[in-house]
Amino acid sequence: MRHPPVTVPHEGAPLVAVAHGSRDPRAAATVEALLDGVRRARPGLDVRAAYLDHATPSLPQALSGLDEAVVLPLLLTAAYHSRVDIPAALREAAGRAPRLRAVCGPTLGPHPLLVRALERRLAEAGVEIGDPETAVVLVSAGSSDRRANATIAAVAREWARTRPWWSVTAAYASATAPTPSDEVVRLTRAGAPRVVVAPYLLAPGYFADKVERDALEAGAHAVAGVLGPAPELAALLLERHAQAVRAASEAA
Repeated sequence: MRHPPVTVPHEGAPLVAVAHGSRDPRAAATVEALLDGVRRARPGLDVRAAYLDHATPSLPQALSGLDEAVVLPLLLTAAYHSRVDIPAALREAAGRAPRLRAVCGPTLGPHPLLVRALERRLAEAGVEIGDPETAVVLVSAGSSDRRANATIAAVAREWARTRPWWSVTAAYASATAPTPSDEVVRLTRAGAPRVVVAPYLLAPGYFADKVERDALEAGAHAVAGVLGPAPELAALLLERHAQAVRAASEAA
């Protein structure tokens, strides 16, 4: 008995970006600004936002009415949300629409384009990129997943390897140590001439506000803005879209 061919989304399949979601309206506005950048870069591509919590639409709602889609976690590291929550929401959507052809791509990070976006935000804050008199604290939200935290530390090490900064070290806004303020204090006491903070955060909100406040109070010379709608992130979303389609085609 011959089985019907496996069909997968094609390169023009709608892109559905799934963000964590926040009660802070600035977060959803930032997501929409980022996706507007994707739409400008790829006119004609159906680009939609979805949220895991605190905002609408949910992933099943965003997928409603679609025959195919590429679902991309709008998350900077792989952790619980990308490994559990998004696949569960995708299964729910598939249960509602059995003919839906949807694939899920990887998280945004780690990726060199994210480092370029971090440097863009530091430059906007008046920081000379690669200044050997400047120590950079790379701050993520933090996770209960040790693998996610280890990924941030690895990004910091690689960034330090490719630029002549005084140092690049990781800190975390929650769940694990060191905190941004503790790391700023440690580096200052260690003799760093200047300490700046680079938030590895997608959008404004509670964590971004706390990181900026605490780091400046601890003596940081500058705190860069969040990644937000940086053009590097729009380019990365399109790269992940193509990557997911290619992987699905090869697996079919």
